[in-house]
Amino acid sequence: MVATSVTLPKVEDTEEFGRRLGGLVRGGDLLLLAGPLGAGKTALVRGLADGLGVNGRVSSPTFVIARVHDPAPGGRGVPLVHVDAYRLGGRLDELDDLDLDTDLVDAVVAVEWGEGVAERLSEDHLLIKLERHDDDVRTAHLVPHGSWAERPLPV
Repeated sequence: MVATSVTLPKVEDTEEFGRRLGGLVRGGDLLLLAGPLGAGKTALVRGLADGLGVNGRVSSPTFVIARVHDPAPGGRGVPLVHVDAYRLGGRLDELDDLDLDTDLVDAVVAVEWGEGVAERLSEDHLLIKLERHDDDVRTAHLVPHGSWAERPLPV
């Protein structure tokens, strides 16, 4: 697995990167987002949602753990499930309780804080490690797993 990196100078660039990714993903895709607080995970998902064309305002699902965004008229017809695994603390039984493997049939599932927790949902996933630098520039490191190694990436 070869990582590809993308520099994202502004929040708008992170959202645009997500928008491009939203044009490439399909139902059944699993995206794992990693990075410290303020790295741009939710901004990336906002762009992803826009690229997919789903309903609802995208905000961090920290307190609800997961939000489902249904396809909007004129969108791509693929729902988005936005998960925040931070509060799960790596407890796999709580991840199982969310029944995400069912969502992986039709929806794109994006899991913030998913590295080390949600990989077991699918061998085919894209890990996006976001890094925030002192000057507020972000870098997204894309690490494809399984069939993602053969797919185009939004670079």
